[in-house]
Amino acid sequence: LSRVLFLTTANLLDAIPEPLRDRLEIIRLPGYLEAEKLQIARGYLAPRQLEANGLRTGDLELPDETILRLIRGYTREAGVRGLERQIARVCRRTALHKAGGREAAFGDARPPRGRRALGLRVEPAQLDGLLGAAPHAERAQPAERSGVATGLAWTESGGEVLSVECSALPGRGRLLLTGKLGATMRESARAALTFVRSRAGALGIDPNFQRHMDIHIHIPEGAIPKDGPSAGVTMALALASALTGAPTRTRTAMTGEITLRGRVLPVGGLAEKLVAARRAGVEQVFLPRANEPQLLELPAQLREGLALRLVETMDQILEGALEAPGAPAEGAAGDLDPGRARAA
Repeated sequence: LSRVLFLTTANLLDAIPEPLRDRLEIIRLPGYLEAEKLQIARGYLAPRQLEANGLRTGDLELPDETILRLIRGYTREAGVRGLERQIARVCRRTALHKAGGREAAFGDARPPRGRRALGLRVEPAQLDGLLGAAPHAERAQPAERSGVATGLAWTESGGEVLSVECSALPGRGRLLLTGKLGATMRESARAALTFVRSRAGALGIDPNFQRHMDIHIHIPEGAIPKDGPSAGVTMALALASALTGAPTRTRTAMTGEITLRGRVLPVGGLAEKLVAARRAGVEQVFLPRANEPQLLELPAQLREGLALRLVETMDQILEGALEAPGAPAEGAAGDLDPGRARAA
């Protein structure tokens, strides 16, 4: 067996026993970007499902807008298995109507004038009638609210928008953490609380607030396990917002690990997180400055429409993400240089 090369695959490393993981060379493969999924669906998945369901090329037309809605609203994955499954469902409905001799397509779709009766074109708005309501209608927090911040997370199915809620209640100084948080995320919450306490004077809050208050941090979708350090800055912002009453800015998200001194450390999964930000309608994203080299390597289309703010300290995030002035910044957050971004 000494000459045998073993290849193994996994969605998550956590389930691999440590003795085995220590003997493996780990190669991380990123998920497909939205544009890549669109190309795969157009050139491979749709033709294959048309043939598998007894349809010809002219029997069904799926415009790019329809495929994009399938990607955004009906799938949540790093690959394209679920996308092919949804395309197959559309093809089966088409085959059923074709076999029934109906000229009208499903979901009140009708072939436009001048088109053959059986050449059905499925528009994005018709997918609800075909497949039911989209299960993944994800948007960023629409209104300014205190104690709520939006983070970006990486999961085995790709990037996700993470809502962090914080409430400060009369109590005895307890820190309550709910939402099925892992050990690393719990430690990040404690680090975020210590940072906010160290900035109490600058934030205009009672330095001894914890003596007579309980702090409750909750991350919704409590049935889903969550872990990792990259939500540290999001929890710190939600804490500062709840204690000062200052709402967080709309359509703003962030990711980064926080230290007790307020430094923002680099994180992984940037491509997937930016995909999630674009999907959720986020306009401004705070990222660790230490991640700038990785950002410049990403495709330009991934950064399109996003104002990327590179920060070194949590103070810079407080200055840029709180609606009312909070802590003084140790230097302004820097934008990603558009010229350098295009050259990457």
